[in-house]
Amino acid sequence: MDYIAVLNYEHLDNSLFLSALARAISRKKSRGILLHADSEYTNRIIQTGVMRENAELRAMKELNHRLIALFADEGVPAIGLNGYQKSLIRTEGEEIVVDRQQLMSLPEVPLLVISSLCDSVDGNTPISVPLAKLAEALCEATNTEYLTLFSIDDQANLIKQPFPETSVPENFPEKIRTVHISSSFHTLNVPVRLTTPDHF
Repeated sequence: MDYIAVLNYEHLDNSLFLSALARAISRKKSRGILLHADSEYTNRIIQTGVMRENAELRAMKELNHRLIALFADEGVPAIGLNGYQKSLIRTEGEEIVVDRQQLMSLPEVPLLVISSLCDSVDGNTPISVPLAKLAEALCEATNTEYLTLFSIDDQANLIKQPFPETSVPENFPEKIRTVHISSSFHTLNVPVRLTTPDHF
């Protein structure tokens, strides 16, 4: 893979962000993975009377389909996957295990969109794993040098940002880390490239 990028909770309900990202990916000549979990959509499902666990599961599956449709509108061929499908990604205790052989044998489309729903130990109900841990596991499995994170600041795309060079988040200046990076990624152990859709 040429890149692994993450869509945070803050991005998934932002149609302007998603459209800009789809356009940016359509200009790329490389092959990548886009990771996502759930969004505010989960809470809207809960308000209809669905239990949180089921709402989260449904939201992520539907988001995966919606993202594939969004990229198709911009002419980006993509495959949407949930990590639990064919045990592509599974949990073993605290560890997240990626079936590298299966991952690398997938059709060579420009983009794989993968949700954080992974195969659980009992193999019955998929479970959502933290995006940061999933990203680390996929970077390791694919030998990807760094993880791409998009700023969570809505204003970041308006002006070119003075983001630091690729580094682990704890080495970023505190102001940049707290304003632009979701707190769940502050302790990542893999290098990060921080960017915006227009500069991706």
